[in-house]
Amino acid sequence: MSNLSPVLLGFMGSLIAGLLTAVGAIPVFVGRTPGPAFRNLALGFAAGVMLAASFFSLIIPALDAARAEFGGDAIAALIACASILVGMGTIALLNEVLPHEHFASGREGPDAASLRRLWLFIIAITLHNVPEGLAVGVSFGAEGLSGGMPLAIGIGLQNMPEGLAVAVALLAEGYSRWRSWGIAALTGLVEPLGGLAGAGVISLSQTLLPWGLAFAAGAMLYVISHEIIPESHRSGYQSRATVGLSLGLVIMLFLDVWLGA
Repeated sequence: MSNLSPVLLGFMGSLIAGLLTAVGAIPVFVGRTPGPAFRNLALGFAAGVMLAASFFSLIIPALDAARAEFGGDAIAALIACASILVGMGTIALLNEVLPHEHFASGREGPDAASLRRLWLFIIAITLHNVPEGLAVGVSFGAEGLSGGMPLAIGIGLQNMPEGLAVAVALLAEGYSRWRSWGIAALTGLVEPLGGLAGAGVISLSQTLLPWGLAFAAGAMLYVISHEIIPESHRSGYQSRATVGLSLGLVIMLFLDVWLGA
């Protein structure tokens, strides 16, 4: 694996992480499906993993790379801050120009009466998953196997309960178990496209490394703040969401220190 190119590693790592979405959705075929309490716990866990990953796997390495490339703490901090804001702004812009729908909060973006509700929901999940794949790809492109592996595992772990939450929501909307699982699985397959793009851009020039790392962090931070945390607090199980966030954050921190050392 270590002999593979960073671009291929970025694609494969984000592909595996994305496929775990399908693995997580498997319980919709058996027994009772989890209720909103579990869904909020799962969303909180996803937010915790992404929050820790944004700082420990992306922003801190971006600062280190900027110092090495340009010198000076102030310049490094400015590059990181600017890139984070550009990353957040890019996802915010996509959020405004692409019609999409969340089950709890309803439709967002421009009016799209001709689009079925299912497609609006898939667009929303795509907006959510692309930054995750981008972050994994950038990490592999920046530091190879040792840099990308902790983030790929962390994103994969949070994709499992997230995949189940998506499938359960679709099941509640009247879709069959097979179709609910299939759509949840397909939403995870957006991530390798983001991974390929992220690793590819970083491989072009090391000068882009701090910009790419912090951009990916900003994209994920927007998703955490705008989508995941508000969604996890809509059903009255905020305490579960907070427990999930705490677990996700410390597990991702442990993985990053253990595997990234």
